[in-house]
Amino acid sequence: MTRAEPGRGTGDRLTPVLRPVRAGNGFEEALEQILQIVRLGLVPGGERLPAERELAERLGISRVTLREVLKVLQDQGLVESRRGRYGGTFVLARTDTPGEHELRRRVAAVDIEDVLRFREVLEVGAAGLCAAHGLDAERAARLREALERTNDAPLADYRRRDTLLHLTLAELCGSPSLTARYAAVRASVNDLLDCIPLLVRNLEHSQRQHTALVEAVLDGDADGAREIMREHCAGTAALLRGFLA
Repeated sequence: MTRAEPGRGTGDRLTPVLRPVRAGNGFEEALEQILQIVRLGLVPGGERLPAERELAERLGISRVTLREVLKVLQDQGLVESRRGRYGGTFVLARTDTPGEHELRRRVAAVDIEDVLRFREVLEVGAAGLCAAHGLDAERAARLREALERTNDAPLADYRRRDTLLHLTLAELCGSPSLTARYAAVRASVNDLLDCIPLLVRNLEHSQRQHTALVEAVLDGDADGAREIMREHCAGTAALLRGFLA
């Protein structure tokens, strides 16, 4: 009798989750999908994920990007890599910890989808207004300075400086009502972000988006600013849904 290869037969049950990611947020969206597979139990603890080649093809990403995603999952204690004939990436059985209970309590207190959608509406709107109406020299300098502070931020201080950049953009749009509501929703977003790890690959990607966003605003490209901000919000949403939903 031939021994069954670990992980064989998982393809059909993964079809509802696995799909090609969009180019703009490939790492974040691939991580979201594989996290969903693990957290939904579509591949139970002890079983193997599909082979790297298959996963990369189904997600539409390079194997280099996929390996970065799998490294995050391994660092979080969700999967482990095994070598040998029956090796691969295996899902680890989950055990609740005090931190897990706290995470569930915090997530249960927030309507994640409502927070993410409201955040996107406010941020996309603020970016478009800043670009459409233009910024004078003093306000443009403030925006550039806020961006520069995120560029050289130590990892431990990154989220605070990232928050200040986004709050600056909201303030510069010229609507105090929007600014106040954005500050409130950003507090909820930060509570959620505190529940997930800082990922260097994601931060590097976010910085490229921040730079492109500020350039679009300063160039008066309202459509471009709105689209970049929409994509930026989608990347954060993908990570939060993957880890918390």
